[in-house]
Amino acid sequence: MSATLQNDHLDWLEAESVHIIREVLAECRNPAILFSGGKDSVVLLALARKAFAVPGRSIPLPFPLVHIDTGHNYPEVIAFRDQTARESGARLIVGSVEDSIAKGTVVLRRETDSRNAAQAVTLLETIEEHGFGALMGGARRDEEKARAKERIFSFRDEFGQWNPKDQRPELWSLYNTRLHPGENLRVFPISNWTELDIWQYIEREKLALPPIYYAHCRQVVRRNGLLVPVTELTPPREGEQTEELSVRFRTVGDISCTCPVASSAATPAEIIAETALADISERSATRMDDQVSEAAMEQRKKQGYF
Repeated sequence: MSATLQNDHLDWLEAESVHIIREVLAECRNPAILFSGGKDSVVLLALARKAFAVPGRSIPLPFPLVHIDTGHNYPEVIAFRDQTARESGARLIVGSVEDSIAKGTVVLRRETDSRNAAQAVTLLETIEEHGFGALMGGARRDEEKARAKERIFSFRDEFGQWNPKDQRPELWSLYNTRLHPGENLRVFPISNWTELDIWQYIEREKLALPPIYYAHCRQVVRRNGLLVPVTELTPPREGEQTEELSVRFRTVGDISCTCPVASSAATPAEIIAETALADISERSATRMDDQVSEAAMEQRKKQGYF
């Protein structure tokens, strides 16, 4: 008899997340969901739709979707983002790093530089332009150390910055949403989920994802322990050997800093089997920007990153 993973706990996680999403709408001014088309934001959107679903009626989401577009995203993910927004009937607001560069608020040394950190500037500009009081995101505590010590309702000051030493207690799932003018909240309804939970939920709910989450052939080079995809933004360096491998992405982001992993998993069930055996978090295994230093993510969050 083959062993199977139990997923009864998904009902509890789903109920907690739905409660948090409803709490945001009830307590926060002008909320929105950060939606990139990645697997975590897909799960978050599915939970939001469940939170306000009424049997027999089509109820639109009571808040818009927001994406901060670096201009260096994988095209499959952007196409999926736009398709999902259309099918859900939700309003999609796109903040463009390209626009921030044109305005001079973002300055890069080279065109091929990673724009991942620059998203913080564009995100803060988008919050100010639309007056968002709270943004819900798909971050999880198991992803990275800085995320692990962040509250579900994450307070940001008038400069959009996060101070890990100034967080509000969340005893008995009671959340303090009071804000002074100019301040805002980042809210993470799936904080307590793991990568394995996400994939079990995707399988159970039959959620669609961008195709690059599943095994496909791609040219890569081996660099610093990562499989770096060969693109115009990330060409091979002198002396590097190009290989074509079967890979998939565990997380998606800016092309310049997001790498795939070797894999033949082509279904959620096969990815669940791989994830259950993984001993390295998805960001540690795939993100070049998190390898700059051990505190790279925390520094970006202090500067306004979601």
